[in-house]
Amino acid sequence: MAARMIDPFHEVDRVFNEMMGAHGVAHLPFETGFLPMDLSRDGDHFTMTMDMPGVDPASIDLSVEDSTLTVRASRSTSSTADGTQWLARERPSGTFARQVSLGRGLDTSGIAASYDDGVLRVTVPVAAEAKPRRIAVEHAAGGRAQIATEQTTSA
Repeated sequence: MAARMIDPFHEVDRVFNEMMGAHGVAHLPFETGFLPMDLSRDGDHFTMTMDMPGVDPASIDLSVEDSTLTVRASRSTSSTADGTQWLARERPSGTFARQVSLGRGLDTSGIAASYDDGVLRVTVPVAAEAKPRRIAVEHAAGGRAQIATEQTTSA
């Protein structure tokens, strides 16, 4: 039985070559319209952060319909002179989109967004009626108890 050489990088090369198209263009998730996102909660609001390097801020479009937040943005191809021969072209261009389902208890009218240094930051506040609240019970002399409610702040 002959010894067989094992190449640990063979599978990596195979996957890389499958990702590369006939023209040396990578088919990565970002190119197919997927925008990677981080999501966090800080007190009474959620923050979504999306990397969008090279996107024209004027092309960014945020919309809310029912409970779906849609983010769209475009990045144009860099212009080149005729006769340019691409040796590598891995930076995707075109329109990118991401939809996020918003849960109940969010204030969609209070959504705010900012774009700085290629990063889009979207803040979604928790609706006032969904915030935790404390109910104080007061005892009134003479028998009846009065119940008062107050908002609590979580920060």
